[in-house]
Amino acid sequence: MRLTLYQRDDCHLCDLALAVLAQAHVPDFDSVFIDGDAELEARYGERVPVLRVKQDRELDWPFDAAAVRALLA
Repeated sequence: MRLTLYQRDDCHLCDLALAVLAQAHVPDFDSVFIDGDAELEARYGERVPVLRVKQDRELDWPFDAAAVRALLA
């Protein structure tokens, strides 16, 4: 199951989300920076950080390690 973290440059909340992913022992994920991509900025804008699994499930911030594990289950 592929996990993607949508984030922005210089985003304190995104840094916190990365720490949560480490806490949840997520071994591998894609990191997508939405800055400069009009489509992604329109979709995620102020929502970042956002975790996305496949094409149908997303988890908006704030989330914790338990929520990440539940998303991946």
